[in-house]
Amino acid sequence: MFPQGNQCYTYEDCKATADWLLTQTDVRPSVGIVCGSGLGGLAEMLKNQVAFNYKDIPNFPQSTVHGHAGRLVFGTLKGRSCVCMQGRFHLYEGYPIQKITLPMRIFKLLGVDTVILTNAAGGLNQDFKVGDIMIMKDHLNMPGFAGNNPLAGLNDDRFGVRFPCMSDAYDRELQQLAMDVGQELGFGDFLKEGVYCVLGGPSFETIAECRMLHKLGADAVGMSTVHEVIVARHCGMRVFALSLITNQAVMDYDSEEKANHEEVLQTGKQRAEQLEQLIFTMVARMEHNNNDA
Repeated sequence: MFPQGNQCYTYEDCKATADWLLTQTDVRPSVGIVCGSGLGGLAEMLKNQVAFNYKDIPNFPQSTVHGHAGRLVFGTLKGRSCVCMQGRFHLYEGYPIQKITLPMRIFKLLGVDTVILTNAAGGLNQDFKVGDIMIMKDHLNMPGFAGNNPLAGLNDDRFGVRFPCMSDAYDRELQQLAMDVGQELGFGDFLKEGVYCVLGGPSFETIAECRMLHKLGADAVGMSTVHEVIVARHCGMRVFALSLITNQAVMDYDSEEKANHEEVLQTGKQRAEQLEQLIFTMVARMEHNNNDA
């Protein structure tokens, strides 16, 4: 039985992990990037890399999913110091929700102020096509409706307030920057924005579930990201998130289509280059904006 609540991963636990990492590398990251299924190539773009296997990092969970490398990579992107998770953690791997989101707190204690998250998702919006990139503007947290929230348990004010606001979870300036950069790069045809719904997984959704989620206002559905967003915002970091639409959710009982993980990884491979280019350019532009400030 897993221990319940944040008290099983205290501020001191997180600080011990962050301090260990800071003694192992000279990189002091201001941007944290999380790579979704098949999108680990983002980490390979970092220059002057210092990489750690998750299993070697004190208190860190292990990634068990094919398509997630399980490495924390420090380096620079366009001269800006970054840390990149090649592989994330999910509820369906059996971890308590506080452990899934532990890296966000470690990011904060490393000095990160902006988090960029990517994921592979099923498209619910009928205007979306496989290969579209959706800028997340909001989310539906289904596990949260059932009380499974990463902030449940004791609150440590050193991380953030007891009742954090989520109406501004996704940074609007970064969304606009992504749209502007996407247009400049010629990605306008496949760059969308929308609402992401998280479910527990690991089974893909039924047709009835997809229809329900679509009616509730979800444009895409997946099994990650939202829990990390909640904790990142609780810690006061800016958040930007992208979904790569890797399969079209089945909404028709006459359809022969079936969702599968191989399709997810294949689409990730095909579109990864453009997604990496988008984030690469955004990070460079963010730095430019900071210099102007």
